[in-house]
Amino acid sequence: MQRLAFDTEKIAVLAQAIAVSEELISDFYKISTSEWKRYRYDIQSLSGLDEEEVADDAFAQIRRYFRRPGERTRGSEPGDFFKICIQDHVIRRAVERDKGIGLFPLTAYIVTHELIHVVRFAKFVQRFDSTAAEQDAEEKRVHAITFDLLQRTRIPGLPEVLEAFKDCRTMENFI
Repeated sequence: MQRLAFDTEKIAVLAQAIAVSEELISDFYKISTSEWKRYRYDIQSLSGLDEEEVADDAFAQIRRYFRRPGERTRGSEPGDFFKICIQDHVIRRAVERDKGIGLFPLTAYIVTHELIHVVRFAKFVQRFDSTAAEQDAEEKRVHAITFDLLQRTRIPGLPEVLEAFKDCRTMENFI
């Protein structure tokens, strides 16, 4: 599979999807702007990923680090840092394959889903390092939350994405 990163135009669409998703998650979980600092995460597309952060079988990959890569922290500082690794090439393939699926609504769905995971991990509602059965159950819960949250959102093309992925139970890999 050819791994083509998003161009500048598609990165702008992803950035818009991230902004919308963060706002939806803020409203849903009642997270203030200052509280977002507690949720140590970053979202990177393909061009910002290391080779081990690239996957060919999922829209995204959540990597847990004990600190932000390249960041020095003191021993007393909390360490868990989550990196949402957006797999441009997998998303691009889905958009090209399914003509009714647009890039903006699909990336809004993916990012919203991944941010729900991050919040749940950060609030210790779900452990990151869980068994395969627990991960499967968590994936089903997050999928249902994402579906319910986005079902009430008026984003052009989103109903088509929700319909296409209503039975999907795996969005990402956890590493």
